[in-house]
Amino acid sequence: MARIKASRNGTKKDAIITKAAALFRKKGFAATSMRELAETVGVEAPSLYNHIGSKSEILQVICFKIANEFNTHMIQVESSTDTALAKLEKLIRFHINMIIEEYDEVFVANHEWKQMEEPFLSNFLTQRKNYEGSMITIISAGIKKKELKKLHPYVAVLTILSAVRGLESWQRHKNNVTAIQLENDMVEHLLNGLKT
Repeated sequence: MARIKASRNGTKKDAIITKAAALFRKKGFAATSMRELAETVGVEAPSLYNHIGSKSEILQVICFKIANEFNTHMIQVESSTDTALAKLEKLIRFHINMIIEEYDEVFVANHEWKQMEEPFLSNFLTQRKNYEGSMITIISAGIKKKELKKLHPYVAVLTILSAVRGLESWQRHKNNVTAIQLENDMVEHLLNGLKT
């Protein structure tokens, strides 16, 4: 029987999560079976349960891993003495790099989170709401200090998050744009609309 191969710096569970994220992105959480995941990993289905409790647990791990990465970065940005514009630039670049580096996991966290069960679903939604609230606070402070244009902070956050989530289509097709060009041009376009 085949054995689950861990990546160089990861565990066998990490290897399962990575394969599961790719399957959930391609087929959707609901349409992916543990049997298919076992085949993709290269083991018998019962072997998966030595490392993971259920398909729902895998989804929770993916969603909260991504949420934790975004929230940890947000805390670092919030605690800096940067201007609001510089903070927003760091956040936008981080979003772009997450989509480039961890595409499958970010896609699943953005699209399949609704499949989580309680209390995990409510916890995840609270984290998302708090993240957006932190962005609104940064923009509001920038407007107050006249670093940013006077506009509705929620609309600015919605615009930024919608734009970076739209990069999923670039990730699927690449469209002859390098990752660094994409990052720099997006930052330029998004921040120019906010500058005073």
